[in-house]
Amino acid sequence: MSENTEVMKYVPTTCPYCGVGCSLNLVVTGGKVVGVEPNQRSPINEGKLCPKGVTCWESVHSPDRLTSPLIKKDGKFVEASWDEALDLVASKLKETNDKHGAKGFGFQVSCRTVNEDCYIMQKFARVGFKTNNVDNCARICHGPSVAGLSLSFGSGAATNGFEDALNSDFILIWGSNAVEAHPLAGRRIAQAKKKGIPIVAIDPRYTMTARLADTYVRFNPSTHIALANSMMYWIIKEGKHDSKFIVDRVNGFEDLKKTVENYADAEAIHGVPLATVKDIAFRYADAKNAVIIYCLGITELTTGTDNVRSMGNLALLTGNVGRPGVGVNPLRGQNNVQGACDMGAYPNVYSGYQKCEAAENRAKMEKAWGITDLPDWYGVTLTEQINQCGEEIKSMYILGLNPVVTYPDSNHVKRQLEKLDFLVVQDIFFTETCQYADVILPGACFAEKDGTFTSGERRVNRVRKAVNPPGQAQEDIWIFSELAKRMGLKGFDLPTAKDVWDDMRAVTPSMFGCTYEKLDKPESICWPCPTEEHPGTPILHKEKFGTADGKGNLFGIDYRPPAEVADAEYPFTLMTGRLIFHYHSRSQTGRCEDLHREVPRSYAQINVEDARRLGIKNEEIVRLKSRRGETDTVARVTDDVGPGVVYMTMHFADGVNNLTNTALDPMSKMPELKHCAISIEKIGGN
Repeated sequence: MSENTEVMKYVPTTCPYCGVGCSLNLVVTGGKVVGVEPNQRSPINEGKLCPKGVTCWESVHSPDRLTSPLIKKDGKFVEASWDEALDLVASKLKETNDKHGAKGFGFQVSCRTVNEDCYIMQKFARVGFKTNNVDNCARICHGPSVAGLSLSFGSGAATNGFEDALNSDFILIWGSNAVEAHPLAGRRIAQAKKKGIPIVAIDPRYTMTARLADTYVRFNPSTHIALANSMMYWIIKEGKHDSKFIVDRVNGFEDLKKTVENYADAEAIHGVPLATVKDIAFRYADAKNAVIIYCLGITELTTGTDNVRSMGNLALLTGNVGRPGVGVNPLRGQNNVQGACDMGAYPNVYSGYQKCEAAENRAKMEKAWGITDLPDWYGVTLTEQINQCGEEIKSMYILGLNPVVTYPDSNHVKRQLEKLDFLVVQDIFFTETCQYADVILPGACFAEKDGTFTSGERRVNRVRKAVNPPGQAQEDIWIFSELAKRMGLKGFDLPTAKDVWDDMRAVTPSMFGCTYEKLDKPESICWPCPTEEHPGTPILHKEKFGTADGKGNLFGIDYRPPAEVADAEYPFTLMTGRLIFHYHSRSQTGRCEDLHREVPRSYAQINVEDARRLGIKNEEIVRLKSRRGETDTVARVTDDVGPGVVYMTMHFADGVNNLTNTALDPMSKMPELKHCAISIEKIGGN
């Protein structure tokens, strides 16, 4: 072999983007990632990748990666050694703890990094500062799924896997644009269509997924409960509910029945003709095996938890839970939304959803972690932490999140971050949030660390290190371990991701059997997996539900309007959503040349009639205003949205979250990202 010949290797890992969990091989030569190839052995994506997956390697060696710690001095960031940066962080956190105690902190954990990082950060918060003020960004995407599915079924996760849709006889897609947001899950829907399985898509917008469906039903934004109640009224009225399943396995039928009697014809609310309501209700109820697939169109509202429970109501009413081809399945938006919650990066639970309020759980964790006095109180959630900056919360630690772009009411977020005494941001790029930090710590991306991501079907997928982090950047578990040493904390001598994982398994009954040896197989394992001999659980609730009495719960839920509706001053309803070419705040996809070229700037879809009335032409610049801010964007004139409705992508800085509402779902504390009132002003040009 000549001296110039470089050995090429293939490192199997998991895509760092959406929650489908596609398997791919990173192609490495000369210590650099130079490409990807889909993993042909994976049962998840079967050798296929979406545009984001194909290009996921491009940002790894971006020239603007963070490569050394940065400390803000006299308003400017200067490079620092790890010792200087970590000593400063440790001293400042200790100072906050001494002055303000456990409630003086806010810890915010990313759904984009590996499970092991999520676990060790929440452990660091709880062991080091006795605080439950730890949360992850599922709060602003699928927090209502965790809350709602837990109330209905006793487990806050998808009941069935992606491929299992092919075993159904009817697919109901509600508030999900899977073809763009989760393309390889969308591929399963396309396979189902080819197989002849009927597909109904319910969405206010005529999406790429709606185009794939056999039947598209447009309804008024944020009226899910009224429409679901109408469907259930007619299912019960015509005796199409599963009486035996309800008697044997379900509570709350009479409460539901009484409530839905008020929704026999609710077209005035949801906008769907009665004949259509009956049609989709009866087709769903008559199917031998019917599955519901949903996403952020259901969750990102002040009624998010109730919307999820309404999906649970439909499934329980018709007996569509606990076997192949049925269930209620949220498509998780980010690669580790499920995992971050599973790891206990949540203000009221430890790993495996063990409640902090239960004395026996606290005692178990105290013994395992070698501490005392873990708190029993419900910590402060993600957006509520922002609201408390400078008041109750004095110091904040943000891992891999970009709140300035992704949280509602961006101007409010910026004002609040400025009020903190101390802010640490740990990330791979200098994001829009970094400018508000006092210390920036450079972490490792998915290609530079070992670990796991947990997909939306509860499948724990391996992530494997292919190359080293750039410059002085370090793996994130090393950073937390080093901070723990400086603070004299025990239990953080966990040098590898496997060590962290095993630390988690030891205190998490539902995942004790998920060993790295089992996860190394292409098909991996779906939790719960309570023993090392257990094969995992692809389908939940086969014999009983995870509730205290083992039964599912029906709920009588009344429709209530969104927190902010269109009026004379702000006459349009704004919705938000994802694109196939971008991810979250574009910190990665915006650095992929092909993806950036496809959609380099934000845009707003405006109905043809509205555009004609306002004199707006396609591709002209318009100014959108809400009660919280304004943004200029490109108009896309289309019939994909109905009159009075505007759709805007969520990925761009100085974009849609200048406008969105911080009003919260009272149960899950989800902000109403999917609905607010705006005005439109023609600017012209392009």
